[in-house]
Parts: sequence; structure tokens; C-alpha cells
Amino acid sequence: MNKEKILSVLLGPIVSEKSTLASANNQYIFKVRPDSNKREVKAAVEELFGVTVEGVTTSNVKGKRKIYKGKAGQRVNWKKAVVKVSEGQMIDATAS
Repeated sequence: MNKEKILSVLLGPIVSEKSTLASANNQYIFKVRPDSNKREVKAAVEELFGVTVEGVTTSNVKGKRKIYKGKAGQRVNWKKAVVKVSEGQMIDATAS
């Protein structure tokens, strides 16, 4: 795979209460490009963080319908990936 594409797959970590609880089970949640697949996400996490990935689960999140100043609209659809790393390994996704 192209190294530039691999490095552009991950858009950022999702930091929430649910993702913090998942990190106790060696699972980390990332926002990824909508056209990426599980193999690309796995390669990107292994390349960037130097960990061994056991599994990747992806899901498409539909944007919410909202009304703003009387006009209907919709937020952007996006994709998230839940990455499970090997036991004893850790990702510090909140570090800048």
C-alpha cells in the first residue's frame, strides 16, 4: 500500500467517556477517512504507534438531521474504527 495513503487514513482519536472506558480493554476509537478499509486502518495504527493490532471494527456514522434558523440540514456522515491492540500494549492517543 502507498505510505502516504496509510498515513492519511487516521483523522484523529475520539475522546469521550465511552472511548476512555474501552481503553481499559485495549480498544481505541479513531475517526477515519470514509473511503478507508480495515486493512488500511490496521496498517496505519501499526505504523504510527508501533503496536500490534489484533482486530479492527469499522462503522459508518450517519450525520444527524438538524434545523438551524428554520432551515433543515444534515451534518456530515463519517466513519469510525475501533482498534483492538495486543495485551500489554498501549496507545496514548490524547498526547499532542
